[in-house]
Amino acid sequence: MAMAGRIRSSLPVLQRLISGADSLSSQRPPIQLSLLPTFSASEFSRNYATASIPLKAEKVKLPLALFGGTGNYASALYLSAVKSNVLDKVESELLDLVEASRRSTTFAQFTKDLSVPKDIRFKAINAISDEAKLSDITRNFLVILAENGRLRNIEDITKRFVELTMAHKGEVNVTVTSVIALPPQEEKELKETLQELIGKGKKVKIQQKIDPSILGGLVVEFSQKVFDTSIKTRAKQMGEVLASACY
Repeated sequence: MAMAGRIRSSLPVLQRLISGADSLSSQRPPIQLSLLPTFSASEFSRNYATASIPLKAEKVKLPLALFGGTGNYASALYLSAVKSNVLDKVESELLDLVEASRRSTTFAQFTKDLSVPKDIRFKAINAISDEAKLSDITRNFLVILAENGRLRNIEDITKRFVELTMAHKGEVNVTVTSVIALPPQEEKELKETLQELIGKGKKVKIQQKIDPSILGGLVVEFSQKVFDTSIKTRAKQMGEVLASACY
């Protein structure tokens, strides 16, 4: 992705800011934020959602109820992104940021190290946002996460955010585990079968997962349901039946 490349190109700036933290610490400028770190996640959710959008925007409802701290952050970001009509852009930006944290130890350390002074964190976020041309919604969200010491949770928050965007689009994520990758025709037939099972109004998205340990067959998971037709499970079940028959 082009934006992912821009994020990577901004990492040297991040490194310089972090390495120069000690020399700048005595001259920290005051940070002006509308939200304070003492807010709870639920309070953050209400304030961020209302502060980041036009007052005249139509009321938006969450397509899915999420709970916990990461769920509250993701929900607040979703409301702001929808009302500002940048949902897809924000989702793409978050996924690229998560990918950057996986590829760069510097960026990963930056998100998790709470010892980095706040002013350095804010400067780094602004530098990354400028270089990657992040939307204002994402930029402001990152600032709030930094202020509340939640940058280390960016990957978990992104996962919850994607749950909301998929529900918003009527998409159902299906994980299919097999010994080898499914041929295109088999994947197509499986997708059609799942589409009939899930029903109209939903769009099936298949994510293939390779696991030789299942020996054969498939394990299909979606919406907290598991359909296990793997040889490994069948063999286990057969063994249990045979064992019980011996007594």
